[in-house]
Amino acid sequence: MSTSAPLPPPVSPSTGTPAPSPRGPFVLLNDEPVAESGADLLGVGRAARQLAGLLVASRASTPFTLAVDAGWGMGKSSLMRLVDAELAHAPEVHTVWYNAWTSQGADALEGLIKSVLMRFDRRVLRRALQRISERRALLRAVRAVTTVAAGPLGAAGLVDELWKTLSVNSQARNEMRGAIGELVQEWSQTDDFRPRRLLVVFIDDLDRCPEETVLAVCEAVKVYLDVPGLEFVIGCDRSALAPNGLLRDLSPAASAFMEKIFQTSYRIPVPDQQGVRAYIDWCARTVGIDQLLDERLTTMLAERSARNPRRIKRLVNGFVLEATLNPMWDDFAPEAVVRTLLLQYFYPDFYRMVAGAAGSGAGDVIAEFRTYREVRRLLRTPDPIPVAELPTVTRFLREHDLPEQDADGRDATLSRLERQLPSTFPEMVRDQEFTSLIDGLVALPRSEELLRRLREGAELPAAVEPEPAAAYVQSLSAQAQPPAGAYGGMPSGAYGGMPAGAYGAMPAGAYGGMQPGAYGAVPAGRTAAPGADVAPLRYVRILWVDDHPRNNESLVNAFRAAGAVVRIAEDSAAADAALAVERPTLIVSDIERDGNPREGLEHLARLRRDGRYDGPFVFYAGRVTPERSAVAEELGAHLTSSGSEIERLVLRAAEAERPLP
Repeated sequence: MSTSAPLPPPVSPSTGTPAPSPRGPFVLLNDEPVAESGADLLGVGRAARQLAGLLVASRASTPFTLAVDAGWGMGKSSLMRLVDAELAHAPEVHTVWYNAWTSQGADALEGLIKSVLMRFDRRVLRRALQRISERRALLRAVRAVTTVAAGPLGAAGLVDELWKTLSVNSQARNEMRGAIGELVQEWSQTDDFRPRRLLVVFIDDLDRCPEETVLAVCEAVKVYLDVPGLEFVIGCDRSALAPNGLLRDLSPAASAFMEKIFQTSYRIPVPDQQGVRAYIDWCARTVGIDQLLDERLTTMLAERSARNPRRIKRLVNGFVLEATLNPMWDDFAPEAVVRTLLLQYFYPDFYRMVAGAAGSGAGDVIAEFRTYREVRRLLRTPDPIPVAELPTVTRFLREHDLPEQDADGRDATLSRLERQLPSTFPEMVRDQEFTSLIDGLVALPRSEELLRRLREGAELPAAVEPEPAAAYVQSLSAQAQPPAGAYGGMPSGAYGGMPAGAYGAMPAGAYGGMQPGAYGAVPAGRTAAPGADVAPLRYVRILWVDDHPRNNESLVNAFRAAGAVVRIAEDSAAADAALAVERPTLIVSDIERDGNPREGLEHLARLRRDGRYDGPFVFYAGRVTPERSAVAEELGAHLTSSGSEIERLVLRAAEAERPLP
């Protein structure tokens, strides 16, 4: 764990006075797996002890393979490390670790086998090499014997010679399993033969690997190392290795082979509520934010993170980085950073509206939501609306173009109102953690200034993984100019990246974009296949209509970098002029424009009615309401507030436009 030095009291750049509350010292949490029982905060130690006991008791049943099964960030590596620590106390049990992610393709087979062989002592390796040499033809035998007799080789040299001898051709490979079996049998025998030695091989991160590496590791385990005396514990997400996951392109024979790899699995359970809350408390105390998380925020962090320890750590680290490095927060209490980050991370659609993404023009969305909550409560009560509350209801209905009284009653009024509001409002108003988060944010000192800065596009938090945005400009550059270095780097983004689209988003176009590799692109660190299309959008022509084009610069630049032609029109007249010259592949448009809150919808209606454009059309707007969605569907258009959805639709248009080979 790395720590930060104590920070002096920050001074507000705008006022020259100390910031509203003390900061730090903060620290960052590392992402290393737990390796000793004393650091086990989620009760995994008990499972580790039981698994270790089963492995030791089952040494007579070897060989076999156990899968430690869990999703990303749920503690596979920590459990395996704890099992390894428990095995250290068992007599005549030895362990070896192999990280499949560090190997590439077929090299993984050699790497795993060599890692196992390196665990045996030199006398056993030397005798194994001697036995193999004696069985070979004269030329190969002379070479091997000469090598052995040339001098004392270390274990690494002996392992290299063994590998060269056992892998020289297909016939030698056919003998490899028997040779390794003899070697392990000799090593496992002890003077009194009780207990026999056991080697437990831990293989981690298999589900992060490409198909070729997965198959190579499994081939090594099942074909060459499937011998008495060896047990394999493999950490992976079994669903990722299923036929509909990473290995979806396997042949029937290969799929059947994969089913034989694991004799049994242990699925790591999701931590219970008490355990995960204790874990959050520990994280908060360690980094120095324990005074900023109340009961509601802790509950939200536990449940909205799916009780995933890694997600919790990364969000906590995100707060530390934001509070320490982002000058935007110098004027605000640290709790403002926590609440803003939680809003951004767990309620990305609402956060995009708060931050004015995609030209929403919605003003103060938080104030709108809180007023809606109050109006909803008043409309749902059977009692008469108090006189003091009536102006609030009347004003809110008028702001949304609704009459003060509805002949069909209050339920009908509320239904019509909710058609004009963002689609997420009715669900969020019932989410107590969300409403508590919003109320706490508004109650903070200088909250109006904070929300104003967010709406006006101040430097937004960038510490959590962003929503996919500008994917092509990064992923395609990875194809055209792959970075130098080893294969299989971590996804881009803070702290090594999360799975794309997992639990958190930023406004489209903000701070980078999607992890390389999205939508079939070659991930950073890999080399594109020969003949790879480095400009897959070169047949695409996009007409983008928006009176605030700067809102879309990241996406527009990404599409242009991928080969698309993107023309900008700032009003309906300019769009009509562009259509008169060339028919685009796709039109992307805002909705509120030219002082008309429905201009985009009305413009498309005119285009459809006059037969001037019948192709794909996407509305990119901050507010997605039921009423807008219904009108867009009637006009044959898509409506979205998500940059990643825009990308998917452009990709679909590109596939339809690409000429046949």
